[in-house]
Amino acid sequence: MHRSIRNLNFIAVSSLLALTVAWAVSGSSNALAQDAQAKDAETRNVEQPAALTVDRIFATADFATDRFGPSKWLEDGSGFTTLEQSTSVSGALDIVFNNPADGMTRIMVSAATLIPAETTPEGSAAPLSIADYSWSPDGTKLLIFTNTKRVWRQNTRGDYWILNLATNELQQLGGDAPESTLMFAKVSPDGQNAAYVRQNNVYVENLATGVIRSLTSDGSTTIINGTFDWVHEEEFFLRDGFRWSPDSRKIAFWQLDAEGVGEFLMINNTDSLYSFTIPLQYPKAGTTNSSSRIGIVTINTGATIWVKDDDDPRNHYLARMDWANDSEELIIQHLNRLQNTNEVWVANAETGGVRVIMTDRDDAWLDVVDDLFWLDDGKTFTWVSERDGYRHVYLVDRQTGKLSLVTDFSKDVLSIPKIDLQNERLYFISSFDSATERYLYMSPLRGGEPVRLTPGAFKGWNDYQISSDGAWAIHTHSTFGSPPVINLISLPDHQVVRTLVQNDRVRSAVAELTLGETSFFQVDIGEGVALDGWMIKPSDFDSTKIYPVFFFVYGEPWSQTVTNRWGGAGTLWHYLIAEHGYIVISIDNRGTPGPHGRAWRKMIYGEIGTIAAADQAAALGQISEWPFIDTDRVGIWGWSGGGSMTLNMLFRYPDLYHVGMSVAPVPDQRFYDTIYQERYMGLPQDNTEGYRLGSPITYADGLKGSLLIVHGTGDDNVHYQGTEALVNKLIEGNKRFDMMSYPNRSHGIYEGANTSRHLRNLLTRYLNEHLEAGGKSPEIRTEIVQPEN
Repeated sequence: MHRSIRNLNFIAVSSLLALTVAWAVSGSSNALAQDAQAKDAETRNVEQPAALTVDRIFATADFATDRFGPSKWLEDGSGFTTLEQSTSVSGALDIVFNNPADGMTRIMVSAATLIPAETTPEGSAAPLSIADYSWSPDGTKLLIFTNTKRVWRQNTRGDYWILNLATNELQQLGGDAPESTLMFAKVSPDGQNAAYVRQNNVYVENLATGVIRSLTSDGSTTIINGTFDWVHEEEFFLRDGFRWSPDSRKIAFWQLDAEGVGEFLMINNTDSLYSFTIPLQYPKAGTTNSSSRIGIVTINTGATIWVKDDDDPRNHYLARMDWANDSEELIIQHLNRLQNTNEVWVANAETGGVRVIMTDRDDAWLDVVDDLFWLDDGKTFTWVSERDGYRHVYLVDRQTGKLSLVTDFSKDVLSIPKIDLQNERLYFISSFDSATERYLYMSPLRGGEPVRLTPGAFKGWNDYQISSDGAWAIHTHSTFGSPPVINLISLPDHQVVRTLVQNDRVRSAVAELTLGETSFFQVDIGEGVALDGWMIKPSDFDSTKIYPVFFFVYGEPWSQTVTNRWGGAGTLWHYLIAEHGYIVISIDNRGTPGPHGRAWRKMIYGEIGTIAAADQAAALGQISEWPFIDTDRVGIWGWSGGGSMTLNMLFRYPDLYHVGMSVAPVPDQRFYDTIYQERYMGLPQDNTEGYRLGSPITYADGLKGSLLIVHGTGDDNVHYQGTEALVNKLIEGNKRFDMMSYPNRSHGIYEGANTSRHLRNLLTRYLNEHLEAGGKSPEIRTEIVQPEN
């Protein structure tokens, strides 16, 4: 259906003025000549340091923003600590206390005190390299995480050291454990013991005697204690799998049994003379999951009782667990496999008996609740639910399960950075006026009108790390074209106390660039649906000419692309592409997680890839009516879910999209994992047609334009298998396409020397060679006729 355009509502958000002109982009129709000009321009950039190039973005630190922290507020609210360059040991870090009231600082832990008596992995007589640190609950000890190793996404395995703050004595945990094998070490609340995971077993170590005891002994490749398998880590963000009881007498922990889970074999062809396989327990949609249960072990006796669960443990998820504000009970979130029912359990720590406090249900799916805070001495807790059409905060009575609505307004609460119990204030993040931005709001905890605290001067994206007493916050603000500024502010008046990170160096580097105007807009695709978008024009944009349009897409429920915040190298690359002579646009279709209400986000349930693709095509249909858009030159690119969307647009709408670059896509939804894919699509056994219609591989025969597929062969998340299946389908259909594989690179395709620069040069070159750049006369311009859905 052909629709007319309406309600574009352009809002200019940045027009970065240039001090130097980098180089002109050719509008030549000769792609080879154009590429040669681009290469010549990049050569000249060596002599023009203010120019924006792929190499400068991805191979220098010119645009790297300054780090702050990691910062940690102290429990008493007196201040926060940061890691700063040591005043006593060159190249090392001190832990520094910052007083928010007067700005005074003092060294709490000097790097000199972190030099072990014996040789360390970093070398003899060198301080420990601090990857992370934490204070013991009783405030007498410092726990240092160092010499870390990557486990799938994050470095969660390493060595742990304890510094006694009274004696400055330094001791390593783990006894004679092999290097970098400990995970998630935590000091008990009474400061007497530390617990950690090693090789899928939970251990406790007495800090006075050094005696180590195993609390579990059945850990193996399939029995996993105190941590998680791949899919729980990836989709539920569950890594640390045990919790100390407040009285230090018990530890509650997850145990997973991965027996029967399908094992996917990745292959490494390059790191040895002969190739070898890397087995990965990975449950694909509709297949067997790990079972899970929760144990409670008494430290002194080693006796374990198990939380009673009569449901099939392979078809339910114990998605969250913690102590229920005391040492008597646990609170557990128990999800069914479809993730549309969440039972909140209270489990008795002595018997394992379970009582269901409340049940949340949704016709589509439910998100796990992380904003659970205890009030009224443990009698009440907060809950976040979309049961009334918006993400709202409720208070739940621990005994009766009765819910009381706190945020009684027709807007979404996106997260809760802090609850100020003393003053009964709920601090929450939302954006009442624009889904592309984020602001801090405050609401009375017992109900009342919300107040936006973020001043208008901080239009854009705002993050907050609020102190334990709610009186201070570390505030990070950025916009699409402006790097972050980090301030210390007071609350609730939101007054800037002092600036912690200004990023003047990066700001100056960006200001020196020749960049085009950026604007945010909405495009009406009909039936009352308006989609958010942003657009970057070339700096030499001529409104009398027509330009090729290049879309950046994601389009799935996990993330937005249309956000008014600094995107670092990715944003700069889009500016660079615009300078090559393209209009760069991104659109958030329905189903993306912006604050539009439940119906917007969940109307795509069971139809991932279908409704989103139709929305994107409809948006292009409206954008095509803009007088400066050349509908004969339309490109699109995306990564992961965006790679899948790129394939869908090229295959399903081949007359609208002419060039696509798909990075790490999921061509067949059946190949992805249980938790993510089933959350949004249901089981493939129950929704066979939905899986088929949503999978790009179904429409591969529709390819007409130029397609580049990029994938890392070591991608443990989105397996290279999917790309190979798509390649077979394209070969079968005698389709011409281009492909680049990166050996042993994971989903992020960044491992190995020069990888990021090589990838972005590849994408830039491919676009220049296959989609003619630059403005040209609009005498001949094809009108897009929107296909019927």
